[in-house]
Amino acid sequence: NKRYLLYDCNPGEGFNLRRDVYMRIANLVKNLRERKECKGDDWVLVLPPWGRIGYHWKERDLEQSMIPWSTFFDLKSLNEFVPVMEYEDYIEEIGEASIDELWYLQNYAEGWTSGVWEEKMHERDCIDSPVYETDTEGKIRGWFWGYEETYAKKFKCVSVQGMSKMFVQPICGGNTTAKSLMLDRGENMLHDMFGGKNYWDCRRSMVFSHKLIEIANNFRSKFLDSNDIEDNTVMPENWKNHKCNGDATGGPYIAAHVRRKDFLYARQEYVPSIKQVAKVLSEKMKEYNVNKVFIASDGTKDEMEELKSLLPGMIMFKPSKAELNNFKMGGVAIIDQILCSHARYFMGTKESTFSFRIQEEREIMCFPKHTTFNRICADNAKDDCEQPAKWKIVWNSDSEIWD
Repeated sequence: NKRYLLYDCNPGEGFNLRRDVYMRIANLVKNLRERKECKGDDWVLVLPPWGRIGYHWKERDLEQSMIPWSTFFDLKSLNEFVPVMEYEDYIEEIGEASIDELWYLQNYAEGWTSGVWEEKMHERDCIDSPVYETDTEGKIRGWFWGYEETYAKKFKCVSVQGMSKMFVQPICGGNTTAKSLMLDRGENMLHDMFGGKNYWDCRRSMVFSHKLIEIANNFRSKFLDSNDIEDNTVMPENWKNHKCNGDATGGPYIAAHVRRKDFLYARQEYVPSIKQVAKVLSEKMKEYNVNKVFIASDGTKDEMEELKSLLPGMIMFKPSKAELNNFKMGGVAIIDQILCSHARYFMGTKESTFSFRIQEEREIMCFPKHTTFNRICADNAKDDCEQPAKWKIVWNSDSEIWD
């Protein structure tokens, strides 16, 4: 009895937060496939196409809609965790662009009435006006990733407060018999075990597309004197076969993610000046005896020119027009993350999911924690400004997650 789980997020959520939501949904599918309540159901995760999302994907004259997951990730690797398929393959398989049932996830209007956290889920009236409407044929229409022909047959708002495993009972216990079910606003679902084995297995399965890895590796070799053999970052073909056998070294350069734009006003207390960034990175270059520093940043052209004048060894990745058209802003972001993750030493931005994803990549590749979990503090920060928490990758159990 093949059944399909689809999902989407708030349109304002950025690329790297959406990657985290994927992990929550994928672990729900894993539970649906393994729990006895769902016995006999062959659940498959349908991947939501990427589009013009978040704060950074606003480039003019660049088509960024209906982007398949294979543009960014290796689907074969994703399928090693749970069965997944592209949305267009789903349409072809079922024979029409339709979804049996759509649950619009929302918070509880009354909030935490008792002041104590509890897991719960109820069908409720919609708090806000949903971004869906019923047409003259009774079909529920909405955005659906830019596929105008897509519609849902049933719709309801569901207030939820809890983790992904909480969805198993309502989905398999008789609340729905839908062959295809979509959960919109998937960010309202929490991780079952953040940092546990299933978290890390799912995260390790999110291998980038081979083409993006190839572009990043060519850039590393040409401009950063870096390669996997000398850097001790060789990864097996199948992520399941990877274990840490000693620490990764990284290429002869350091790297930093320098978040600017919206952080200049939304997180201004955490954001260092360009001069402070240059000062800290210059000191780290001397400490690690390297003369190159790779920068990933959303800063303005003027800001990066100023930083370059203060850091002569600064290098950035600039995609060609063809690369930008083929791999979009998401692909460029991934190439930046690959280049940062292979550095000998990395410094990130506080509360940035972009930096967080790089730290995960480095943890997977077995870099020492003291070269991974670092950030550049604001100019007026105290000497003991808080550094990122250091978490351990979990290979076999859910014990000892945090240092």
